[in-house]
Amino acid sequence: MEAVILKGREVAERIRAEIAEEVLKLKRKGLTPTLAVVSVGDSPDTMSYIKGVEQTCNVTGVALKLKSFGEDIGREEFLSEFMNINDDPSINGIIVMQPLPSHIEMDEIRYLIKPEKDVDCISPVNLSKVFGGEEDGFMPCTAEAVMTILKFYGIELKGKEAVVIGRSMVIGRPVAMMLLKQDATVTICHSKTEDLPAVTRRADIVIAAVGRPNFVKGDFIKKGAVVIDVGINTLDGKLVGDVDFKDVLQKAGMITPVPGGVGSVTAGILLKHVIRASKL
Repeated sequence: MEAVILKGREVAERIRAEIAEEVLKLKRKGLTPTLAVVSVGDSPDTMSYIKGVEQTCNVTGVALKLKSFGEDIGREEFLSEFMNINDDPSINGIIVMQPLPSHIEMDEIRYLIKPEKDVDCISPVNLSKVFGGEEDGFMPCTAEAVMTILKFYGIELKGKEAVVIGRSMVIGRPVAMMLLKQDATVTICHSKTEDLPAVTRRADIVIAAVGRPNFVKGDFIKKGAVVIDVGINTLDGKLVGDVDFKDVLQKAGMITPVPGGVGSVTAGILLKHVIRASKL
């Protein structure tokens, strides 16, 4: 029997409807929630993400300011432009697209961005709140999208064994902390994990955030497990996840697709954060 497909688009539609309602309320008070997207260069991945955010903004009424710079922009000039955006009172939330060119350090931006505008959680202030189990900061959007999908589909986490494949500060580690806060038992795996399939086969919930196309195979998964695929990879001109979807479909109980899974929820989470930021 094939797995139930957890469609992110259904989750995203509900989130967009909630955001649109909030935007109307705020506009009646004379406030338009505004997001600034800061990018350097024009990589296909960056352009694709920005297009998705732009579409969600158009549907919900959140204002969008695109701050795009050429790859040849100098470090000092970029930092000056960034601080103008950071200090602009009309901008409620800021997201900085990665990667940045080698001469611009992301670590420098992390410490400059105002935590109350840091809607994708790159600031050490917001990251520390995630790891401390506090809820008054902003969580990384993709990690929160994973948790939102699990909640939307009523997937029980308390006492369940969850395995996260990937230990990045963007997804792997934060989502592990969020699962722990919901009383799951969590194992974080990575490139040095010995006999990875043996570890993942124990799990009730597998979250793949490793950045390698079709990496997770059917023999990684125990029968009936929930598989959340966070990966976005291009393979032979097609968008694929970190999970070999066809192979795992026969083993899992539930699975998110790529595209149409976690990625479709992330832009909605980002704009939910902009709404919160505009109320601060």
